[in-house]
Amino acid sequence: MENFIVSARKYRPVTFDSVVGQHAITSTLQNAIRNNTLAQAFLFCGPRGVGKTTCARIMAKTINCLHPTEDMEACNECESCVSFNNNASFNIFELDAASNSGVDDIRALIDQVRIPPQIGKYKVYIIDEVHMLSGAAFNAFLKTLEEPPAYAKFILATTEKHKILPTILSRCQIFDFKRITVEDITNHLKKIAAKEGVTTEEEALNIIAQKADGALRDALSIFDQMVSFSGNNITYQDVITNLNVLDYEYYFRMVENILANDINSMLLLLNDVINKGFDPQNFIQGMASHMRNLLLGKDARVVDLMEVSSQLKARYAKQAESCNTAFLLRALDIANECDINFRSANNKRLHLEVALLKMVSMQPIQTVPAMKNEIPRQTQNDSPSQNVTPKTAVITPAPQPVQRVRRPGTISILDSEPQKKESDAPVEVKNNPFTEAMLVEAWKKFVESHKNTSPNFVAGIGKYQPTLKNNDEINYQVDNMLVVNDMNNMALLKAHLANELCNNQFKLVHHVVEKPVDEIAYTDRSRFEKMAESNPNVLTLKKGLGLEIDI
Repeated sequence: MENFIVSARKYRPVTFDSVVGQHAITSTLQNAIRNNTLAQAFLFCGPRGVGKTTCARIMAKTINCLHPTEDMEACNECESCVSFNNNASFNIFELDAASNSGVDDIRALIDQVRIPPQIGKYKVYIIDEVHMLSGAAFNAFLKTLEEPPAYAKFILATTEKHKILPTILSRCQIFDFKRITVEDITNHLKKIAAKEGVTTEEEALNIIAQKADGALRDALSIFDQMVSFSGNNITYQDVITNLNVLDYEYYFRMVENILANDINSMLLLLNDVINKGFDPQNFIQGMASHMRNLLLGKDARVVDLMEVSSQLKARYAKQAESCNTAFLLRALDIANECDINFRSANNKRLHLEVALLKMVSMQPIQTVPAMKNEIPRQTQNDSPSQNVTPKTAVITPAPQPVQRVRRPGTISILDSEPQKKESDAPVEVKNNPFTEAMLVEAWKKFVESHKNTSPNFVAGIGKYQPTLKNNDEINYQVDNMLVVNDMNNMALLKAHLANELCNNQFKLVHHVVEKPVDEIAYTDRSRFEKMAESNPNVLTLKKGLGLEIDI
């Protein structure tokens, strides 16, 4: 039986051109080799699985190649390249700092540096996970790293650059490897699938790329796992089943239920998600991503920011047509707030349901025409002289107004046309001129009529008279911002003034008056002086009796 080789090793890049998603770095390294401007030490840092060690190996192989190509790639034919491909090169050394982190290991490496290469131009030392070296090992390495022999090159690789001493960083050229995009991973998986004779669906590969979180090695491991699960035909359904990923369909259906104000269907769909074993927090995070994609789908210029397949982009754009931007922004805010507070919630399911209900509450209640016409009753004012008896009279019912109807358990009625709300009607503009005297009179009327229903509010606005500025600016003074923040009573005040003054084009401007701070009398003298201010006879009594104040 032939030994199986995982795709991450089988299809590991062997040239700069085959490195995925790091074109800026590979181009810089090729130019440095071409111009013979190689530094003595390099630091490759970045997340896992993005090609740090791979680029280090390719670079070590290329700078020792005896006949490099015009593009500064290794020829794979010379003695140095052949020995490297057979893992028998004496010029390239790899050290795992995780298991060789002591000062003795570094001293052994320094001893090897003194020996020049036998074949090729350079001796290259690749130290992986260099941040694992101890402090003493770093210090022992400093001098050699700064002034190595001309033939020695050091390539350090790490996932945690912040743990490396600044003295080491200052001696290296630093290259920050980025996470590989979903698109690049998907295209790379397509090429490997074609080589392996595996048929795939684009959405399936896209899910694998998203699950890899920017790490190509992780994506290849998942790809091997899916081949073992599905054989030579990887489908979207197989991927979401094997990787326990929630289907996009759930999010599309959930948004449809929210837009339709169908609470029952929404709760049943959420129950189905939870019963299938999916984490509720993962669901709300997925909802946030879905709302983000809908927001991107409203503008063709930003559609490409979605990390989904082309078919899904079209579907997002279609559903985005049914959502206004204000709803999507508010839904994003609700989902984000739910995610932040999820861990501290005692009833996590209820916490999620409340978030979804908040999204539903943003949708207007739809209406339908009345389904039943009632025969109008005869009133007392009807003429008694009519010659038609009620039993035989044919009465044509008058057209009934549109009624607001709710089905049990929902907030909307389907198969109906939404009616125009009163708030949607145009507001009549009133702009009659008024004087400050008219303003003061209207102000006093409001204070008098609301002193029983809103005593605190009218006490705050009734202390000072309003003034008129520029014919449309009403200035008033308060000594407490709670009065200004009382939105309900402020709305009543504006409506009252608009009605009394026949003008709704004015604006209210508040000014906060600072209360004078009363000085508190602490000493005997200050108490006496305070008493004398309120009653001058106290001074007369003091003089008449010849009293002195104890200080």
